[in-house]
Amino acid sequence: MSSAIWLGLGLMLVFEGIMPFALPHVWRATLKRMSEMSDGQIRTIGFCSLIIGLLISLAAT
Repeated sequence: MSSAIWLGLGLMLVFEGIMPFALPHVWRATLKRMSEMSDGQIRTIGFCSLIIGLLISLAAT
């Protein structure tokens, strides 16, 4: 179980690092647009990401 958590964390960091490494200007523009969103919009995006991640995790088990 512990190794699966570390594997998941490692893969998350790899995916999170792709955009700033490959296209830093696009990543910066995206962060700027996100900083201009309302709290409700950001929460909606976060909630959708959370649900999709849970569904993928449940489907993989």
